[in-house]
Amino acid sequence: MAAAEPKTPAGAAAAGRLARSCWSAFWDYETPKVIVVKNRRLGIVYRAVQLLILLYFVWYVFIVQKSYQDSETGPESSVITKVKGITLSDHKVWDVEEYVKPPEGGSVFSIITRIEVTPFQTLGTCAESMRVSNATCDSDEDCVAGQLDMLGNGVRTGRCVPYYHGSSKTCEVSGWCPVEDGASVSQFLGTMAPNFTILIKNSIHYPKFQFSKGNIENRKDGYLKHCTFHEVSDLYCPIFKLGYIVEQAGENFTELAHTGGVLGVIINWDCDLDLSASECNPKYSFRRLDPKHIPASSGYNFRFAKYYKINGSITRTLIKAYGIRIDVIVHGQAGKFSLIPTIINLATALTSIGVGSFLCDWILLTFMNKNKVYSHKKFDKMVDAPEQGAGPGLCASEPSQQDCVLTDARGLAQL
Repeated sequence: MAAAEPKTPAGAAAAGRLARSCWSAFWDYETPKVIVVKNRRLGIVYRAVQLLILLYFVWYVFIVQKSYQDSETGPESSVITKVKGITLSDHKVWDVEEYVKPPEGGSVFSIITRIEVTPFQTLGTCAESMRVSNATCDSDEDCVAGQLDMLGNGVRTGRCVPYYHGSSKTCEVSGWCPVEDGASVSQFLGTMAPNFTILIKNSIHYPKFQFSKGNIENRKDGYLKHCTFHEVSDLYCPIFKLGYIVEQAGENFTELAHTGGVLGVIINWDCDLDLSASECNPKYSFRRLDPKHIPASSGYNFRFAKYYKINGSITRTLIKAYGIRIDVIVHGQAGKFSLIPTIINLATALTSIGVGSFLCDWILLTFMNKNKVYSHKKFDKMVDAPEQGAGPGLCASEPSQQDCVLTDARGLAQL
């Protein structure tokens, strides 16, 4: 009688099946099952979503945003400015050297349009300004000797003295006298200021693309001596009248000249380097930068002094200047075709079209009347085969078609 063959352990058999399954999965090709749903409304939604996604990528991403290009923002830039013109105040002619601060011609400069002058200040003692807190007094007891107010004009001597005008009294200070409020004289310089001309010379460079350009036309016929800026006919003549800048910023020149303010000249270089260099042109815009409608900080002014000697003593003229500060701001972006961003955005577009399938599947599985039927068609429910009692192609318990388990679970025996 032949000896009985040894029985293979159940664990070893399971491990063998798992190994064969993994090895088969390595070589097999799997593809998703496609189900065609005959529903006109759902089909319209599906195609509409696909069309919207396609239009978004074609029109906005590729045409408007030009996402097929490699881009660079923030060009390297240099700005040189020069102001010309003369103006009048009370019995005096002012030229560029006096009303432009600083005179170096950088991207930020100020044009003085009104001044409050306090002449002949010398080091001594005088009444403090009434604008300083706790400066008013009735007697010497109200003034503390040696007290220093950081917003004041000097060190208090401890005396209470009459103010420059009126019947009021303030504490006496040791410093530059008379103080500004007591003897300042206002002078207006803005009568001829709208006709001042400002040359703004700007050159930019995009290092990634090795592209450089300037905003002045390369001509040798003295073009800049007789031209002023015009957006169409003289785009490359960057000579602006001060009145034109104020007008383009939407401000009233007389009001701005009295209170002062900060205006921005914005030069934008947006360049498509797939086109010729002549298509890369500067675009100018103008706007006010300081908070005009906040009374506590509106306007613009600064102080400076001119020193000289009279009879061997140091004397100065203190000037509080109101003016129009010009900030030249340069920004831009350059772009040029590149294969890498083109491939990335094309792949994103093709992937995004699949959003239509996701949306329609969600509608079918959630809101349609036959959502359960669709769910059974879309998802195959499989359970593990029983250890014993089930023959090939039969069910272990209920002969339900949905839960029936085939011995050929992968369904590939007949392929």
